[in-house]
Amino acid sequence: MTRKKVKLAFISDDSARKATYKKRKKGIIKKVSELTILCGIPACAIISNPFDSKIEVWPNLEEAKHVIERYQNSSVKDETKNVNQESFLLQRISKAREHLQKQKHDNREKELNILMIGYMKNKKLPDGLTVSDLKEFDKLIEKNMKEIDNKIDALG
Repeated sequence: MTRKKVKLAFISDDSARKATYKKRKKGIIKKVSELTILCGIPACAIISNPFDSKIEVWPNLEEAKHVIERYQNSSVKDETKNVNQESFLLQRISKAREHLQKQKHDNREKELNILMIGYMKNKKLPDGLTVSDLKEFDKLIEKNMKEIDNKIDALG
């Protein structure tokens, strides 16, 4: 059976708010405890109590300080690994440009294949081809001839 969705709003009744706070605090501490046991990692929970001036720390203050120090020390080391948004976007743009160039090359090769098939059907090249088009067409034909020769040698 699933739970009904909880409406997130301020609880105006003090006793109900305290009871909900205690339940939620207990649930959070249980989740942190499960995380440390199941994953074998150090973790802590620091919960500010709105009803008292004291702050509740799980599992204890010393272990929480150790976890926080470890986090602060590791974040300095990992700072070089992390990327900011600008460098991330520059990497994405670079990859997109490489992908675009590859797509342009593939499209050009497909156009030349269509041109070659048209030539084989009609025995005539279309008008308006430039010298560079003809050179690329020649390279494609040579590439296809080499593939045919390699297949003949493999079968022969």
